[in-house]
Amino acid sequence: MNGDDPFIQVQQDVTALLQTTRQLFSSYLRIRSLTSSRTSPELTSAHSELEGALADLEIDLEDLRLAVSEGERDPYRFGLEVEAVAKRRKWLREVEGELSDIKEELGKEAAIMAGSAKGRQPTTVISSYDDDNGSRAGDDSYTQFEQLHQQELMRNQDDQLESVYRTVGNLRMQANDMSRELEEQAVILDETDAIAERVDGRLKKGMRNLTEFARANEDKYSSCCIAILIFVLILLLVLLLVL
Repeated sequence: MNGDDPFIQVQQDVTALLQTTRQLFSSYLRIRSLTSSRTSPELTSAHSELEGALADLEIDLEDLRLAVSEGERDPYRFGLEVEAVAKRRKWLREVEGELSDIKEELGKEAAIMAGSAKGRQPTTVISSYDDDNGSRAGDDSYTQFEQLHQQELMRNQDDQLESVYRTVGNLRMQANDMSRELEEQAVILDETDAIAERVDGRLKKGMRNLTEFARANEDKYSSCCIAILIFVLILLLVLLLVL
C-alpha cells in the first residue's frame, strides 16, 4: 500500500476520537440515568464535553469522506483492491451511522428538556412522574447504546476473523503448492537415480568386456612368443648338428 494514502492517518484519528466519543456518550447516559435533574452540573458538563467531541469528530469525518472518495476515484494509485475500497466505504457508513444515533439521542433529550420547560407543573406529583420517566428513558438509552456498541464490536470481530480465515486459506494454498513441488522434485530425483544406475551398469559391463579382451590378447601373444622360441631352439640345434 502506498505511503501517500491519506486514508491511513485520517482513519487513525477518527478511530481514536470515536473511542473517546463513545466513552463520553456512555458516561453521559450513565449520569443522566442516575440524576433526577436535567440541569445538574454533572449532566451539563457531560453534555458539553460530548457535544465538543461530536463537533471534532464531524470535522475528521469530512476528511475521511474526502480520503475515501479519493481512493475510489483512483484506487490503483494507492495500491488498493476493489475489496479494500468497498471496506473503506462500509466503515465510513458505520461511523456515520453511529454518529447519527448519538446526535439523535441528544436531540431527543433536548426535546424532552424543552417540553418540560414549557409544560412544567407546580405539583410535586407531576414533577416526580416526569423525573421517573426521564430516568427510565435514560436507562433505555444507555441500554440501547450498549447494544449498538456491542454490535459494532461484533462486526469488527467478524471482519478480523474473515481476514484471518482468508490468510489461513492463502497459507494452505501455498503449503499445497510447496507439497506438489516437493513431490515433483522427488519424482525427478527418482528418475535421475534410475538413469545413473543404468549408466553405471553399462560402464561396468564395458569394463568387463575390455578386461576380457585384454586377457584374450595377452594369452595369444604369449603363445606366439613361445612358438617363436621353440622354432629358434630347433633351428640352433639343426645348425649345431650340421656344423
